[in-house]
Amino acid sequence: MTNQASWNELTPQQHQVIVNGGTEAPGSGALLDNKADGTYTCARCGSPLFISNSKFDSGCGWPSFDDSIPGAVRELPDADGSRVEIRCMQCDGHLGHVFLGERITAKNTRHCVNSLSIQFETGHKQVAFFAGGCFWGVEHLLQQIEGVSKVDSGYMGGETESPSYRQVCTGATGHTETVRITYDPDLVDFETLAKAFFELHDPTQVDRQHNDVGTQYRSAVFFSGPEQEAVTRKLISILEGQGLKVATEVSPAGVFWPAEPEHQDYLEHNPDGYMCHVPKKRF
Repeated sequence: MTNQASWNELTPQQHQVIVNGGTEAPGSGALLDNKADGTYTCARCGSPLFISNSKFDSGCGWPSFDDSIPGAVRELPDADGSRVEIRCMQCDGHLGHVFLGERITAKNTRHCVNSLSIQFETGHKQVAFFAGGCFWGVEHLLQQIEGVSKVDSGYMGGETESPSYRQVCTGATGHTETVRITYDPDLVDFETLAKAFFELHDPTQVDRQHNDVGTQYRSAVFFSGPEQEAVTRKLISILEGQGLKVATEVSPAGVFWPAEPEHQDYLEHNPDGYMCHVPKKRF
């Protein structure tokens, strides 16, 4: 779950669905008949969940999608003991249910989602998670890439829920300083972002990045889906072919905890602030 300070304020109706696991009346949702091209995001935390090209008319009375953005949705047994509930991976908000085997679309899947749980934004969006030392510099450099719409600094890879910066800096939570990249795959692909990531830091350093030392500064790519994993491992293979001993961790994306507001866009607000990243051409 994300830090609650970064969540959107919910209406009483949204709270009943997202927090209490309720269901809006069929046919009542504002996004049921929306056919515009864009991305459906979590109404509570804003994480991208579904792309418009996966939306279809199932006739069930709720917005339906036959696919979700990789790593965006969590499935778990419903409290009724028969259905499969779907929740936002990043804030654990209730979205609806997923049904398989109905043969409505070629993917044979229906994510049945409450309109109150989601918002619609124009433009296609995907997410990527990179850790390469102090997140101030990683954020600053990656957000300059065309096609990147937003970069958030935060923490991933640990066990402590809702960790603070001070806690993460002790190294005891297991997290590493991580950035979440929200990008338009029509303008920039994951491989371009991953190449930039491997070039803006030293991926051979273990549990450090230059003067910043500790497991919280380790290099990592937290992938969302098999395509991101395959691209990451391909690039690491190329670097190893150059003789580099790459220490970058490659793991599935877990819960991303946004850092405190003062760490967001830090170098934009503090132009004289410290940045330990010196980009170096590697590909």
